[in-house]
Amino acid sequence: MSGSENNTPVYYNALYRHGVDDKRRLQIPSKWRSTVEEVFTVILWPNGAQRDAYLLVLPPEPMLALITKLKAMPYSDPTADSLRRLLGKKSDQVTVDKSGRICLPESITKAAGIEKEAVLVGSWDRFEIWNPERYEQASVVDDALAAEAFKLI
Repeated sequence: MSGSENNTPVYYNALYRHGVDDKRRLQIPSKWRSTVEEVFTVILWPNGAQRDAYLLVLPPEPMLALITKLKAMPYSDPTADSLRRLLGKKSDQVTVDKSGRICLPESITKAAGIEKEAVLVGSWDRFEIWNPERYEQASVVDDALAAEAFKLI
């Protein structure tokens, strides 16, 4: 969730398909944009066995929560150290331009298989950017888990 100048929360929900231009710019849905300058952290994120499945996009508040968790992990733990390095090298910050677009970082966008088109999936306080074919595969798994997932509410 992100906020605007009048403290109206921004929730990321719904599904969108947008083109990605030659400069890797991607339009962010207008209802997902704040009235203040928005900086997002884009992280190459795994899904199941697929190591570089999609781009997880965190606005400042969820990113701060992730950093807090990372800082709480012991620096003497080699697994925690690996996680911090992996997230550090597979992430970048992007800013929404005046036209409502972000420029996707080249290396992680390529690893996620995003080229000419992307699927943006809202996840309430964050959103995801997927290669359309990879999203369809993940969606099949989501559909299979739906009955069990709704029991969590």
